[in-house]
Amino acid sequence: MTFKVALNQQQYKTYTLSDSYAQSSIEVVPERGGIVTKWQIQGQEMFYLDESRFTDPKLSVRGGIPILFPICGNLPDNTYTHGDRTYTLKQHGFARDLPWLVTDQSTNDCASITLVLTSNDETKAVYPFDFEVSFTYRLWGNSLVIHQNFQNNSSESMPFSVGLHPYFSALDKSALQVQIPSTEFYDQKSQTTEAFHGEFDYNLDEIDAAFMQLSSESASVKDTSRQLQLNLEWNNDYYNTVVFWTVKDKDFYCLEPWTAPRNALNTGDGLISLPPGDSLQTWVSMNVTFL
Repeated sequence: MTFKVALNQQQYKTYTLSDSYAQSSIEVVPERGGIVTKWQIQGQEMFYLDESRFTDPKLSVRGGIPILFPICGNLPDNTYTHGDRTYTLKQHGFARDLPWLVTDQSTNDCASITLVLTSNDETKAVYPFDFEVSFTYRLWGNSLVIHQNFQNNSSESMPFSVGLHPYFSALDKSALQVQIPSTEFYDQKSQTTEAFHGEFDYNLDEIDAAFMQLSSESASVKDTSRQLQLNLEWNNDYYNTVVFWTVKDKDFYCLEPWTAPRNALNTGDGLISLPPGDSLQTWVSMNVTFL
């Protein structure tokens, strides 16, 4: 059988999805925010993972693909108002910190696993909506596709944004050639809009660039030091922002598709409003080609 899903108990229950023909695999840890921690192709690891943070359940994970929901980025003072109440919601929301439940797995036409996060008293204290979110990770060949489904079980419309925060391994950032379909970005550090010509200054302590004027639904990063190219695609019915983020002297860059820029829960900019009883489906695809 080409495709396989295996479960093993490490510090956390870990599901390994593999495609033996392509020599590719991912590792998924449901109880640690439904995160994909590893993605290997032909013996090469695509993701960066800070193991010390991953093993400490009190810390958010830096590495793999953290899930951002129901907000992307942070809110001023971590607060927003809904109705006549003010709520506190920390950066990137709560999905990346909560345990997800495995509801399905398959090895038919790919290796896939479906994880679900359902609202509870803990989530409703900071986000007063009844919801069910499911993510299906599908692996085949050199591709990883993430299908997402959002169900609003509330009696009122549910505002939210969703994003992925993948940490891609990069030992030599000077070897990166970044293609993002936009001519400008908002620099979160300087709070200014800057022109983009395909280059970043990796000598800066931090790069936090939000691209919101996207002309197509794909981006890519060529890493000539590793002789590979990452291709990222998204459903542009909902995804409208791409963030490039990295920190000096750390061996990663993040290329993050978001459905709305930061603070959308307050500004409404790009915010999805899902009617009561309705559901919404979207997806993000990652593919690696070797040069």
